[in-house]
Amino acid sequence: MTFYCLDHSLSSDASMRVLDILSAMGFVRRDILAVLVDGEVRELTDTLSSDATLRPLTLANEEGRRIYERSLRFVMLLALRHLFPGARVRVEYSVCGGILVRLPGKALSTRDVRRIAEEMHLLCEKDLPFTHAQWTTEEALAYFTEDGQTDKAVLLSHRPIDHIRMYQCEDMSEYFYGAMVPSTGYVPIFDLLLHGNGFVLQLPNAASPLEPAPYFDRPRHLAAFDQSARWCSILGVENVTDLSLLIEKKQLRPFIRVNEALHDQAIIDIARSISTARRRIVLVAGPSSSGKTTFSGRLAVQLQVLGHRAVRVSLDNYYRNRDQIPREPDGSVDLEHIRAIDVPLIQAQMQSLLAGEEVMLPVYSFQTKSRDVQGIPLRLGANDIVIFEGIHALNPVLTEHLPADQIHRVFVSALTCLNLDDHNRIRTTDVRLLRRLVRDHQFRNTDPRDTFAMWESVRRGEETWIFPFQENADSVFNTTLHYELPILAHYARPLLQIIGPSDPGYLFAFRLRKMLNYLPAVDPEIFNEIPPLSLLREFIGGCTIDET
Repeated sequence: MTFYCLDHSLSSDASMRVLDILSAMGFVRRDILAVLVDGEVRELTDTLSSDATLRPLTLANEEGRRIYERSLRFVMLLALRHLFPGARVRVEYSVCGGILVRLPGKALSTRDVRRIAEEMHLLCEKDLPFTHAQWTTEEALAYFTEDGQTDKAVLLSHRPIDHIRMYQCEDMSEYFYGAMVPSTGYVPIFDLLLHGNGFVLQLPNAASPLEPAPYFDRPRHLAAFDQSARWCSILGVENVTDLSLLIEKKQLRPFIRVNEALHDQAIIDIARSISTARRRIVLVAGPSSSGKTTFSGRLAVQLQVLGHRAVRVSLDNYYRNRDQIPREPDGSVDLEHIRAIDVPLIQAQMQSLLAGEEVMLPVYSFQTKSRDVQGIPLRLGANDIVIFEGIHALNPVLTEHLPADQIHRVFVSALTCLNLDDHNRIRTTDVRLLRRLVRDHQFRNTDPRDTFAMWESVRRGEETWIFPFQENADSVFNTTLHYELPILAHYARPLLQIIGPSDPGYLFAFRLRKMLNYLPAVDPEIFNEIPPLSLLREFIGGCTIDET
């Protein structure tokens, strides 16, 4: 058999471990965390027994970063077990290059965090192996129940499987929902920072992987996550197991109502702040599939309740003609670039609107990939407000020439605080990808393969053009609905089955399928409880925000 990796090849008469194949080829660096073979992640300790092409996974790859984080979480949990035996540990949400971790019921000190970091570094220096073995589901459930991890035991009990791959290091066994590195020595780069009652586990810097990512305080972003965590507490749902129990007890309908009421209240509060401050221009930005369009429509309704005529304008209508849009390195158009839209026209029209002048709003056709000749006239009255919505709305270049007291900026994103279990979070990017997958199929007739093929480019654009400006916002609105994942799963499961191992998006699809396996099925009859103005309707259908 022959193994290939980059420009190297190796012939062997016998099966070989991935680690030994790479070593024989001269790849001895520990920055290779796993490999991709035929669309499947293979650990370095796995054995290959047929011809294979190996694609190294490092911190330069999304999957490599997930493997690093997962393995580092094991080291952290083992250190916490040594220092705080029996303590509950909850891995929460992303915080500027890291992850927020709390020990519910215990407020950590600076000294505590320093001790945890020292213990983690010691475990990494020992280069302890992560071993794995197949356990029966009954064995795993018994272990987690005895260990006090009832959340994980209940979650796994909902999976119709006979065996579970368990990882062990020293005296601790864990089930993580993906691949791991061979030993603790592979994850020495990290930092710990005290944050509130817990700490932030800083991961390696994407731009400089040999050092931890720098921490930047983002108070508005964190406040939105904290709000989501409070909502979880109000709703009594922190993990998927809690949601499963609600569904089993037939309590999903009232749960949906409270979710939607919390959204209503948050939008009302933002509308009041805009009205009280007498803002004339509202800018709404957020990453892909964050629900910007429906949020803008609902905000316009609440502003009308307060006595304002609110006019919505999509920045998509300011796209330049296709031949004027910047190109990606591969020659494809870069629709995420700030120069893809006509910034001078936006600036001029905003200034004219504030001056009480009439403007002709452009209308862009995605069919012809150009602007229509005929525009739409708009003039603001004394009590009117215009809402500009689009991915670049918070970029200061759009409004640097305007009076600050006339503008209110809103950042919207899906910041989920729902976990699979205490130790395994659900990433906000995965939720947004699910939303986009369902929406693109429902309303844009997009093949799921194409949605996945575009995702990496979309994510690069977000990191460049959207997230750097999120702290410019005056308000942050979290569009997450804590009941949405089982609903999205209903639509997404058949779409994910279309993606095969040879498709470029297979790794994304495999990850999402695995996550959705832990979500309970929901009777579609319950979907009629979702209001027509719900943020979720933007993705699954039935939204009436633009109907007259």
